Amino acid sequence: MFPLVTITIFLPLVGALLLVALPHPTARTAHRVGVAASFLALLGGLLIWMRGVGEGFSQVEELEWIPSLGAAYRVGLDGISLPLLLLTALLFLVSLVFSAKIKEQAAPYVALFLLLETACLGVFAALDMVLFYLFWEVTLVGMYFIIAGWGHAERQRAAITFFLYTLLGSLPLLLAILALYLGSDPRTFDMRVMVESPPLAGLAAMLTLVALLVAFAIKTPVFPFHTWLPAAHVEAPTAGSVVLAGVLLKLGTYGLVRFALQMTPDAFRAAAPLVIALAVFSALYGALAALAQSDLKRMVAYTSVNHMAYVVLGVAAAAAATDAGARSLALDGAVLQMVSHGLVTGALFLLVGMVQDRTGTREMGELGGLLRNFPLLGWGFVLAAFASLGLPSLAHFPAEFQIFLGTFGVYPVAAALSVLGIVITAGLYLRAIQSAFLGSPGERWASLTDLGRRELWAVGPLLLLTILIGVAPRLLLDLISRAS
Repeated sequence: MFPLVTITIFLPLVGALLLVALPHPTARTAHRVGVAASFLALLGGLLIWMRGVGEGFSQVEELEWIPSLGAAYRVGLDGISLPLLLLTALLFLVSLVFSAKIKEQAAPYVALFLLLETACLGVFAALDMVLFYLFWEVTLVGMYFIIAGWGHAERQRAAITFFLYTLLGSLPLLLAILALYLGSDPRTFDMRVMVESPPLAGLAAMLTLVALLVAFAIKTPVFPFHTWLPAAHVEAPTAGSVVLAGVLLKLGTYGLVRFALQMTPDAFRAAAPLVIALAVFSALYGALAALAQSDLKRMVAYTSVNHMAYVVLGVAAAAAATDAGARSLALDGAVLQMVSHGLVTGALFLLVGMVQDRTGTREMGELGGLLRNFPLLGWGFVLAAFASLGLPSLAHFPAEFQIFLGTFGVYPVAAALSVLGIVITAGLYLRAIQSAFLGSPGERWASLTDLGRRELWAVGPLLLLTILIGVAPRLLLDLISRAS
């Protein structure tokens, strides 16, 4: 069989190696290579989708690696991982399109993005725990250098905080992987075996679950493991923030589904009430923290804590549910929320970056009247903001509705409390629109221009897909439900 999954994963890395091999590539050449490699990776993802994904893992590709340990190069996709692979390819492509303005050290900038893309694609496609962990670790390196090299004033501190937090989170993940391996008989790192026949029970399963929850809570992030997130988002370059929020946070929630839910299901069911309580608190905390911000970018960063907490809520509700319908509702909604959050928050970070490029500030108190001078930018922000606050017919609504409906069937009080986060989110986005985009602009922005072609190509696809998924969520839910 033609190794389409493998080629899709490593196409960006080929682009990165090409940039390293070229003698003194110009900025224009670097960006062309980056966009081409990312476009081909997205095309590969679409071809995988067209091939079809059935129940269980499909299009599996295997190659013997360390047979004495039961480790192999194994990749494949199911209804949970394929939407996230497609989201990853799209967000890296639009981020590199937006990054065409980067002229200083463009070649290493693009090469790092392409390396990071291969690592993220590999995490979602890996079916071997050793391979999963290797890809997982490479994502830390790529994002660290992107923040440290091309971020804002406090980029070094933010990059180190990000790296240390997430590296510490990798240690319990490694211990959990070893526990799962030692519990298997015969011993193997094959994730398909772990999903089909969870190897641990009792205390061993519970301790492994605790390690998994800590590792993935840091990556997601969930309160109180979220403190690295605001600084990393604020100091990262705009494209780095898009990838960080849109893709890297999903590594945590994807791991929660693939490892915690599927490999330690009984332990997760027992711990579900505690995880749900933490998710509810994190959702409300994220919304209230975002409401307290005056910096647009920091506000959007804190809303990620809120929205990702809803994903955790859905996964935990699926773990606790005894009714198959409630479980499917909660889990399908959680996976759809991962995709919708990537699209909506990615668009918001791009639009905030465009505001900063024009005005030199992200402070809402220093802005005002932007909608009159920049109608495309302004209405784009309004659309993305309405999607983020859960307006019907936009992407977040079907995802969050399913999460709340599935959770209500298991823990109705938790579902009711979580809905308060949407009310707070609505208030903070309406305040942001009023402060930054309405009112009279005076003469401050008169000489500035609206969105250009490059910016429209970057943010336009995300906004269009936000509408499409909101109107026709079955396009993804039919795929996702095959694995739930």
